[in-house]
Amino acid sequence: MIATVAALLAADLARAHNCTCRNRDGSKYQLGQIACLRVDGNVYMARCEMNLNVSTWKKLRDGCPTAARSGAALTVR
Repeated sequence: MIATVAALLAADLARAHNCTCRNRDGSKYQLGQIACLRVDGNVYMARCEMNLNVSTWKKLRDGCPTAARSGAALTVR
């Protein structure tokens, strides 16, 4: 329970300080936002999170969704 309270307080503190993550192209993302990252030839989905008072990207999965030309479904590369 203490860990949960600490995590909530850290999230509130981060929001109060407008913490963001940056993509390699310089674009900013708010905490909780998800982006497709390209790092050293690897492509993956990641979420902007706080870790020990530092904003960081947490990898969610390999590949990123792309729109198919047929418009019917998303595929992962």
